[in-house]
Amino acid sequence: MKAIQLEQPKSFRPLDISEPAAPGPGEALLRIHRIGICGTDYGGFLGKMPFYSYPRIPGHELGVEVLAVGEGVSNVHPGDHCSVEPYINCQRCYSCRRGLTNCCEQHKTLGVMCDGGMCERMLLPARKLHVSRQLSFEQLALVETLAIGCHAVDRAGIKAGHHVLVIGAGPIGLSAIEFVKVAGATCIVVDISEGRLAFCREKMGVAHTILAKGDGSELKMLAAITNGQLADVVIDATGSNKSMGAALEYCAFGGRLVYVGITQQEVSFLHAPVMHRRELGILASRNALSGDFARIIRLIEDGTIDTRPWITHRTKFDDMIAEFPTWLKPETGVIKAIVSLD
Repeated sequence: MKAIQLEQPKSFRPLDISEPAAPGPGEALLRIHRIGICGTDYGGFLGKMPFYSYPRIPGHELGVEVLAVGEGVSNVHPGDHCSVEPYINCQRCYSCRRGLTNCCEQHKTLGVMCDGGMCERMLLPARKLHVSRQLSFEQLALVETLAIGCHAVDRAGIKAGHHVLVIGAGPIGLSAIEFVKVAGATCIVVDISEGRLAFCREKMGVAHTILAKGDGSELKMLAAITNGQLADVVIDATGSNKSMGAALEYCAFGGRLVYVGITQQEVSFLHAPVMHRRELGILASRNALSGDFARIIRLIEDGTIDTRPWITHRTKFDDMIAEFPTWLKPETGVIKAIVSLD
C-alpha cells in the first residue's frame, strides 16, 4: 500500500509498504481518509522539531474509518468514523498511573517518534479512537489540533473575566483562542503577521489584536486594553525562544505563563526578577488528555466550535510531496492544510 516517508529533513519520498496485519486483542484496523498538517510536521520537515526522529512516516492529525477490530474491543465497531488520539502511552509508568497520559515517560506521538498515518491503512490501539456519528473526516482530523489548545487553556486555569494574551496565531495559537473563548475570557492575540491577525478578527471574532513590531509598542497596547493590569494568563504558542523569553513582561501580578510552543534553543528570561516581583506561575503544556478529544467532538457537533474557516488548503495524497514546501511560504496564507486519501 502507499505511504509517504520523511527520509531526512527536507526529503520526502513515496513508499510501497506492507499491508497491516489483522487486528490483535485491543486493536483496530483503520482506513485513513484525511490527514491534517501541523507545525510539528513543518518542524520535522525543517529539522527543527526536538522530538522528531528519521526516517519517519508522518501524520498524526487523522480522520479515519474503522475496518475491523480485534478481540476485546467494544468502544468502536467496523464502519465507525473516528478521530485519533495519537499519543501512545505505556499505561504503566508513574505518569500514566496518575492519569497524566499526555506526558507518559515512554510517550510516542504518531508521526514523530513512531510511524504515523501518512498511509492508506494502519493498526492502532482501539482505546485511542474517538467516535463521532456527525462529523466529517476533515473535522475529525482537526480534533487533535484543537486538543492541544484545550489542554493548554485547562493548564492555565482560565476563567470568565480573565484577560488572556495568546502569542502566535498559527494553528496551535488558534486552538488556544477557541478555548479561551469557550471559557468566557477576553482574548487578545499578538502576531508578526497582519494576515493572521485579520483571520483572528474576521473568522474567529477576536476583538483585540496586536501586530508585533519588536519596538515595545506591544506592551503599551496590551496595557491599554487591560486598563494597565496586563494579562492574567499568557499562552506562548510561537516556538520562538526569543518570544518565550520575553513573554514574562506581558503577565499581570499573580499571572500565569503557559508554554505550548516548543523550541530546541535556549530560553533566557530577559528580565528574570519580574518572575518574583509579580509572583508568576510558569507552566508547560504538552499534548492533551483523552477526555479532551470527547469534549471537542461534542463542541464541534453542537456548533460551539466552527472548524470550517480553519481549512485553507487541500491536496490529494499523491500531490502532497510537491505541495508541502509551498505551505511553508507565508505568502500562501496557510492556516491548515488537509491531505485527502479518497
